[in-house]
Amino acid sequence: MTTTSSPALWAPPARIRGTLAVVTGRGERAGVYERFGRRLSADGYLVAVFEEDVEAASAWLAQSTDGPRVLVGSDAGASAVLHVVVQGAAVDAAVIAGTLVDAELDLPADEQRTACPLHLGVLAGEASAAPLSAAEPLPAPADLAAIEVPVLAIHGGADSVSPLAQVITALRTVPDLEIVETVDGLHDALNDQSHRSVAASLVLWLERLRSGDARAPIVRARESVAVVGA
Repeated sequence: MTTTSSPALWAPPARIRGTLAVVTGRGERAGVYERFGRRLSADGYLVAVFEEDVEAASAWLAQSTDGPRVLVGSDAGASAVLHVVVQGAAVDAAVIAGTLVDAELDLPADEQRTACPLHLGVLAGEASAAPLSAAEPLPAPADLAAIEVPVLAIHGGADSVSPLAQVITALRTVPDLEIVETVDGLHDALNDQSHRSVAASLVLWLERLRSGDARAPIVRARESVAVVGA
């Protein structure tokens, strides 16, 4: 695969089970997603991270032969991903995290983004010196209603930057939408203190996607059965 923008790559140790192209949020370097990339690649998924370049990400993903092909975006990257999916990007699904309802918001303070001490340190070390790119507004409801692929939205329940209730309302017309809330989570939903559980939830969703129906359960909880004589 070739592209004009070289991504940071995390490859699985054996067979590839799917391909993810991640579009970073405002002011983020690819290294912000190293922990995310390592964890998903350990479960068999090839992860490429593009710094605020959704066109390069979608072009790179279109060349992949290892499906499902999933476009991932965080913060302003989420809006960008939705726009190219609306336009018919060659992807099998999309994941959006920390979706911005208000595109004119300033970059939040690190403490609004995460409560994870390790991620706070990563943000301090991986901040970009380049001018911040403006976020795109979310596509219109009618455009969102035309999306033909499954969409997984991961969002912090305590996100003060883009409140979850507003995000649910803004995305309500997406036909095949699943929303995962990180309980008491902040804006950086992929990298907050619940990052292990988020990665596990994402892998479960990806495995369902591989089966051909992202809604069809592979595992499910059952009621416990009382043991007679116990």
